[in-house]
This record gives sequence, structure tokens and C-alpha cells, in this order.
Amino acid sequence: MNRRERLLLVAVGGLVGVFVVGFGLRAAITKPLKEIDRRISATRAKLDQIRAERRRYFAAEDQVKALALRTFADTVDQASARSGEMLTRWIVQSGLAESDFTRLPVGPRKLKGAQEIGWSVQGEGPLADIVDLLFVLQESPHLHRLENIAIGPGEMPGWVKVRFRYLTLVIEPAPDVERKELPMKFTPESPERQVFHGIVSRDLLRPYVKRPPPPPLPGAKPGDRPPASAPGAPPGPESFKIVSLSEWRGQPEVHVRDLVRQKTERYRVGDALAGGTIVCVDYRGLPVPGNSLLRSDSRVIVKIGGEFWAIERGRTLADKRKLSPADLPPALAGHSP
Repeated sequence: MNRRERLLLVAVGGLVGVFVVGFGLRAAITKPLKEIDRRISATRAKLDQIRAERRRYFAAEDQVKALALRTFADTVDQASARSGEMLTRWIVQSGLAESDFTRLPVGPRKLKGAQEIGWSVQGEGPLADIVDLLFVLQESPHLHRLENIAIGPGEMPGWVKVRFRYLTLVIEPAPDVERKELPMKFTPESPERQVFHGIVSRDLLRPYVKRPPPPPLPGAKPGDRPPASAPGAPPGPESFKIVSLSEWRGQPEVHVRDLVRQKTERYRVGDALAGGTIVCVDYRGLPVPGNSLLRSDSRVIVKIGGEFWAIERGRTLADKRKLSPADLPPALAGHSP
């Protein structure tokens, strides 16, 4: 190998060495840089995920606060009291008599993030006023649900019986909000109420009225059943009707309607009624006497002598029935003769 070839070999070897060293240095420098870029990308992805979760959290928080503004209160007791007060106010403002309605608490029922409470309401009144009441409660701005609505004919033309449940929520934990009086979107005078006017104008729930009996033939004897009350005589027990068995400040009350004088009297436990003494108001759901397909939600129990008698809500004092020891509520089970 001559001198020229050796120089060429050295030059080629040096050039290869430079490339090898260059690529080695490049790999040693770029690999950490690539790792740093990968970590930066992963961190950016995590930050974007955190920002998205943060946005969803604040959006959900705003939604919960907006719903909390429509609730009655932060606690079950306060929400129950305020919703009951609202129900009573609208019963009266709808032109109905408060004494003709009972309101029994429902719940609380534990849900995820809230408790469900409400009232079971039943009563009677003119059909137009009942429709007004259901309309304003359905359109109430408060967070609520109106369910199990049942309407049936009353005992007078134009009157109906109604039963429904008004339910609302208490959010837990309750967000910190400042509640204000919620304005009603619609009232009974709103044009939207007129959509239901056909129910009232057609009187769809008018009870069946029997034809009057034909006049007696000359010389015919009067029937075996005398009239309910002779003219000028004091009204009998069939003239007094149990119209409400509600509670006031934890104490049961019995509202009795005098059908002759059109006046309602209020009684409590210990007062005299139907020839005996009121001992309790029974709120157990039981079959209606004489019709096991229907249920009765309440009845007043009176003690006459050593016996207990029950009068269902909606019945007159003449419809009282004797109770056997097995029919007594637990509070009276030990007092049976």
C-alpha cells in the first residue's frame, strides 16, 4: 500500500468515525428530548382533562344551585312546613274550604343526593275550584311533582272529590343559595287555564240523580221509611257528615258538617260526638266497609259506653259501625272490653 492509499484510507476512516460519533451524539441528545416531549404531551392531555372536568363541575354546580333556588328549604322539617303552608294557601285562594281537605305528610324517602317529601291531599269542593287548585299546583315554580290524581263525583251537583300527592325534594348536601319568593308563572285567571274550561262547562263528573218517585195514589199508605227529619224536628245523625280528619300542630281534628245549617264544627280527642266520646283518629288505610275494592284512608273512633264505634271520612254519624277488638288500632288494642 503506497502513501496515497494510506492517506485515503485514513481520510475515509476519519470520516466514518466522525459520522459514528455524530450519530451517537445525536442519539444521546435527541432521546432525552423526545422523552421530555412525550412527558409534556401527556401533561398537557392531563391538564386538558382537568380543565374539562372543572368546567363540568362548575356547570353541574350552577345547575344544582338553580334547582336549590326552586326548593322550599334546606332541611326536611322546614321544607315540609313551607310546602304545607303553600298547599293551604292555594286551597283557600282557589275558593275551597280548608275544613273540607285533609293533608297527611309523605316521606321522607332517601334518594341519591336528596330526600323526597310531600303531602297526600284529599278533599272535595266545586269542580271549577278543584280544577283551579290542580292547575296552580301543577304550574307551581317550586321543584315538585304532582301524581296519583284521582277525581270522582261528589254528593251534590257540581261537586267532586279529589285525591292527589304533592311531592318535592330536599337537596343533600344543600348548596349555599339565597332563596327569594318565586313568582307564579300562571294563575287561575291566565289564558292557559282556559284550556281546562271544557271539563267544568260540560260537568263531566255530575253524579247520577234518580228520578223523583211518582206521587202516591189517593188513599195510598205512606212508605215504611219515614223522612230523615220531620219538619221542625231537630236534625238527626244523618244530617252531620265527617268532612275532614286533618292534623293541626300534631293534634288530630275532626270537622263535622251540619248539612241542614250548612255549618262546619271542629272537634278534638276527648270531645263528645255521636252519643259518645272521641278517643282517636285512625289514619290506617283499610278497605271501605261494604266494598273491599275501595280503600278508606281515615276514620274517627268514638267510645259509647264500653264499645268502640268508627265513622269513615265522608260518611254521616248515622253510618257509624261497631268495631271488634281485632279492628281496633294499636293505640286502643289494650282498651277493648
